[in-house]
Amino acid sequence: MVDTALDGDGLADFLRGRRASLQPEDVGLRRGARRRTTGLRREEVAELCDMSADYLARLERGSGSQPSQQMAAAIARGLRLTPDERDHLFLLCGHRLPTRHLREAHISPGLLRVMDRLQDTPAQIVGPVGETLQQTPPAVALLGDETHHTGPARSALYRWFTDPAARHRYLPEDHHQHSRVYVSTLRAGATAQGPGSSAALLAADLQHNEEFAELWNRHEVGLRWSSAKRFVHPQIGRIDVYCQTLLDPDQGQSLLIFTATPGTESHDKLALLTVLGTDTFAGS
Repeated sequence: MVDTALDGDGLADFLRGRRASLQPEDVGLRRGARRRTTGLRREEVAELCDMSADYLARLERGSGSQPSQQMAAAIARGLRLTPDERDHLFLLCGHRLPTRHLREAHISPGLLRVMDRLQDTPAQIVGPVGETLQQTPPAVALLGDETHHTGPARSALYRWFTDPAARHRYLPEDHHQHSRVYVSTLRAGATAQGPGSSAALLAADLQHNEEFAELWNRHEVGLRWSSAKRFVHPQIGRIDVYCQTLLDPDQGQSLLIFTATPGTESHDKLALLTVLGTDTFAGS
């Protein structure tokens, strides 16, 4: 399908309506005592969508240039759109439908609403084949920024078998079990989703890796992740946490929330990461 023309007026109405309907609490912001704006401020939406407030203002006036597909995807995420609303936005922007990559990267609004309330907790949203789609600042401090990768490397599973640095924050004695679970999970996904799916394509890409190929040929299925995770932070050492998972079955996305037992050394280290944030560990 070819793209259609930008519907500037329709897009402007849609953006203004969505901005007015969203409340600060919907996106994890605090409502100030003197707040008079109905809905979100334009500057707040611009930051959520990773665009300039000036460009958003022009779009809301119907005079902005056509958003790219990547910008449309960022707007859909920032405005917490459902998949149907996202597709409507793409049509207004003059694009037919999002590519498979952009559809899979669109985060469930329900998971985002939960994550918006976890900004002081290590948490991240991952896609069907292990793509880290969004992280809270404490999660970046704990695990590093996992959202900047492109191509197949967007998948933590792919990096696990192709980039030695992907294993640095995990105890060496846990590596083999991680590899087995990754392969078992990918096999289940490739079987369920069929040929041509992201899982099947990822499995094909990894066949050249000796460790992956050996584990793939075992045909192990049904292996599960343990809720207990053991990380090794480059500055503060080992941290033992528990991982709670919220699943959106419709989009195959999961929200991972990492906590530590109160009163333990790991709990104190996790609290330290949360307070100091990522800046202190920028060299990690």
